[in-house]
Amino acid sequence: MITSLLTSIPLGGVGGGLLYITWNPDIFAFHVGAFGVRWYSLCWAIGLFSVYLLEHKIFREQRIPEEKFEPLVFYCFIGILIGARLGHCLFYEPSYFLVHPLEMILPMRQDAAGSWHFTGYEGLASHGGTIGLIFALWLYMRKTGLKLLTVLDNIAIVTPICACAIRMGNLMNSEIIGRPTDVPWAFIFERIDQLPRHPGQLYEAICYALFFCVHWYFYRKYPKKVGTGFFFGICLTLIFTARIFIEYTKENQVDFENGMLFNMGQLLSVPFIIVGVYSILRSSKQK
Repeated sequence: MITSLLTSIPLGGVGGGLLYITWNPDIFAFHVGAFGVRWYSLCWAIGLFSVYLLEHKIFREQRIPEEKFEPLVFYCFIGILIGARLGHCLFYEPSYFLVHPLEMILPMRQDAAGSWHFTGYEGLASHGGTIGLIFALWLYMRKTGLKLLTVLDNIAIVTPICACAIRMGNLMNSEIIGRPTDVPWAFIFERIDQLPRHPGQLYEAICYALFFCVHWYFYRKYPKKVGTGFFFGICLTLIFTARIFIEYTKENQVDFENGMLFNMGQLLSVPFIIVGVYSILRSSKQK
């Protein structure tokens, strides 16, 4: 059950009259006996199922054989999961995980006494997930014989809806929190502290939902651009440009970022934006 999910409380003396949102959801959406399904896992499942339905519709419209569609979701899921996990371990906590390499691939942590505890995969990086997805789509292309740019464009059209669902999962977990602020829509993440903070996860989720609408509009208006790299380009450009700006509202994820002019998320976004802009420009020359 969700407790105090959207409970507004007085600001408490600063800018009187404004309201903040107290955020303290249960991390479990529901239980089946002793087994609990976390909101984060549920959001992932909703995102992937949405991609499955929309991508299936796109494949049918493009008359791509059904047998070439079936392996796609498997490739995407495995690529994103492995890439996101390795991305977090190597980009954000290399000093720990290079010493504990098994914990990169196992959803467990080893305590000081040497005992293992199930934790799930705590730490998934979107930049690593994007790299893993692109590599998985390359393997998928090799297996099916489809054109790589067609595969990348088709996935790019629907990717923002999955990214939106994942960020909502982060919100339900009260993770990737924002910096303290006095804006009236600030969230107090009770699981963390009593400070009103930017809901950075919600900012990203809203952006990604809007980007999906943009992608779908362009796909409906210019379906023949699929296979030119256009949709792949606007996906990378929009998502990672938004990421750079939204990072200014979020707390740094690891200590080594504290003295940096641009944090790791912003630095990692730059190459993706460059590739995205290049793909858009190049798409105008593709048939």
